[in-house]
Amino acid sequence: MFNVLGDISWLAFGIAAVASIVLAGVWFAVVVPRPYALALGRAGESTPPVSAVSAVGPVVCQLVTLLATAVLLEALGVTTTGDAVVFGLVVGVGYLTAMAFQIAINPNVPRPLLYGLVNAPYFVGTSVLASVLLVAVG
Repeated sequence: MFNVLGDISWLAFGIAAVASIVLAGVWFAVVVPRPYALALGRAGESTPPVSAVSAVGPVVCQLVTLLATAVLLEALGVTTTGDAVVFGLVVGVGYLTAMAFQIAINPNVPRPLLYGLVNAPYFVGTSVLASVLLVAVG
């Protein structure tokens, strides 16, 4: 059932990867930088310097998530845009949003609810976008 790596459209994977990474850049650098800093207790502070981990880590994590999405879409036989949207919503809300809030609920995040609310729309959006692109292009 899960021996589907050969069935994945790697062109669709590449397009979905670029779209997801661009969406992340726009979301976190343009749309929510202030609320994100506030959620982390860094409002008014300068942005921490970019390191190799902070630059490459999110991209690697996004690629792993995208590969899991591609495998599941193929294994489940999702072929319509409507089903891809539903799949993206289930994963985005059921896993990614829940994990964002779970990660935030610790003493190191001063505003966990805000942190979850800032991150959740990106995770749901990219999950739906990637699922639709993987199905539509694939």
